[in-house]
This record gives sequence, C-alpha cells and structure tokens, in this order.
Amino acid sequence: MKSEEIKQLFEKFESVAIEFDGVECWSARELQELLGYSKWENFEKVINKAKQACNNAGEQIANHFPDVRKMVEIGSGAERELNDIFLTRYACYLTAQNGDSRKEEVAFAQNYFAVQTRRAELVEQRLLEYERVKAREKLSQTEKQLSGIIYERGVDNQGFGVIRSKGDKALFNLSTPMLKRKLGVPENRPVADFLPTISIKAKDLAAEMTGLNVQTKDLMGQHSIENEHVDNNSAVRKMLHDRGIVPENLPPAEDVKKIQRKLQSEEKKVLRGAKR
Repeated sequence: MKSEEIKQLFEKFESVAIEFDGVECWSARELQELLGYSKWENFEKVINKAKQACNNAGEQIANHFPDVRKMVEIGSGAERELNDIFLTRYACYLTAQNGDSRKEEVAFAQNYFAVQTRRAELVEQRLLEYERVKAREKLSQTEKQLSGIIYERGVDNQGFGVIRSKGDKALFNLSTPMLKRKLGVPENRPVADFLPTISIKAKDLAAEMTGLNVQTKDLMGQHSIENEHVDNNSAVRKMLHDRGIVPENLPPAEDVKKIQRKLQSEEKKVLRGAKR
C-alpha cells in the first residue's frame, strides 16, 4: 500500500470518529463502507464474530457494541430510521481482526486500531505511573510537615523516625526491616518508594490525621504523639482490611524513582520534538 493511500485512509478513519457518552466511537454503517463491504448483511456477520471475541476476552459486549438507531435520508428530503451499532476503538479493532484481510482497507484497519488501542493502553499506564509519583511526592510533603509539627513539641529527628516506624508496623503488621525483606526493598531506600499507590496514600492519610490531631489535641512529647500515630495507622489498616485489602500482601511496585526518571525523560523528548 502506497504512503498516499495510507494517508487517505488514515484521514477517512479519523474524520468519521464520533463521541458517544464521552467515548470515542465509530458508526458500524460508516465503518462498513470504510472496510470495503458493500452489503450490511456480510459486515454484520463480521461484527457478530467480533462480539464473540469480545465476550471471550471477558469484556461486556454492551460496553463496546451499543445498539443505536439513527435517521438517514432516502431521497426527496424523506428520512427513515436505520439500525446501527456504535463501536468503541476496541470493538473496531476486533471487527477489523475478524474481517477479510485480503481487502486493503481491512488490513489498514487492523493496524490502525491496533496502534490506537495500544496508544490508549500506554496513556492509561502513564496516568497510573504519574498518579503514583504524585502520591509519593505528596507523602514526602506530608511527612515533612508532620516532622515540623512534632519537632516544635519536643521530638527530634530520631524520635520522628521511631514514630514513623511504629506507624508502619501498625499499618502493615510488620516491622520496617521485615517489610523491606518481604518487598525486596534495599536497606538504604525508604519502603514507600516500592509501595503500590494505595499503600502510599494509606500512609499519607494516616500521617495527615496525626498532624491534624497533634495540633487539635495539643499533644506534647514522643510518647503521646507515637500513640496517636499508631492509632491512626491502625484505623487506616482496619478500613482497608474491611474492604478486603491487606496492605502487607499487596505486591511491591517498581521503584518510584525509576518511574519518575522515565516520565521526566519522556517529557524531555516531547519538548525536543515540539521545538523542531
């Protein structure tokens, strides 16, 4: 297929994309023409195969192949109602995969929607990584603020380390060294750098509660603040446990520093590309 033909097909597929309930979709009737099928009955068979593939993949067919009705012109200004199906990007990919790949249009669509679906997966993954990095940064800020609060109440850095360690034990039901060994965290690295996002946010919530209550209750000294922090971590643990989440049993996540460097590298590439 020549580059000019690819460009034309790309523009055609892009131009007929619509938004349905906030989701990018393609009309099956329009996709029929784009894929070179002259009869709806033949194309409907392809869609039915795609629906079966969707179901086999564990996805809800209704979420990707919603039935719709639309008005079409039949001449002299008259209109009639026509059955149609809106296909999500994933549904289009499955439809193309079940089409006649001898058709150039189908071969193009197989690759077009494969790339588009993969792009969506990459965006989703990047958003999850970004959320985790931001959660880790937020935890660092919260712990820094908490350290400042309790320093003014007679607790030094060593005491803060003890308070934080006992809070972790209350949250994860394991001492810091034991938790590090379980998660494979290097000795010289904070446990939080290898925790999944939900665990990072759990630690942050407990630390926020401690900071607030230390000031509200006017707590003084390491012992009373330590008890407060342990109670708050225990409360957060109970909340998670009640929802079927056991923090210490969650698998470790990739080093957040590595993720942060990767995101920064990608941003630099985008900036360099924009300047060209």
